[in-house]
Amino acid sequence: MDISSGDTSSVVFKRVVKDDLGKFSFDSQMLKVFLALDGKKRLGVVAKDLGYSISDIRAVVSRLMALKLIEPVEQATSMLDDDFLNYLEIQFSLAIGPLASVLIEDAANDMGYPKTRFPSHKAAELVDLLARDIHREEKKTHFKQNMVNKMREKRY
Repeated sequence: MDISSGDTSSVVFKRVVKDDLGKFSFDSQMLKVFLALDGKKRLGVVAKDLGYSISDIRAVVSRLMALKLIEPVEQATSMLDDDFLNYLEIQFSLAIGPLASVLIEDAANDMGYPKTRFPSHKAAELVDLLARDIHREEKKTHFKQNMVNKMREKRY
């Protein structure tokens, strides 16, 4: 896993239990990050809690991964479900027409995720990105309102 680029703030890491842990030397920053990675908190939260920038955290996490002292937690993030994606496509189609499906897929890919594996905590960002393609203000407002209501219903 390459964490040197892209949005890594939502990735969750856990410590790996090793018998030879005492053979590694940690600087204070590395030790703080290592101890903070509990398998539950997202990297962005860890950075905020420790008062580090996300780029500082990335550098430390890269070193810890190279030493095989931490590993990413598989899918700690919920994904957008089919109901939401279908609703999004219908609402966006009403606003811009038949290209909606293609534009949704492109927007998801631009954000670094396939449409079918899109994290739910990024739903508002996706809706905002799509709304930029709606040129008529009343349609844009209607689209955003409908999608906000759906996100509330889904608790995204």
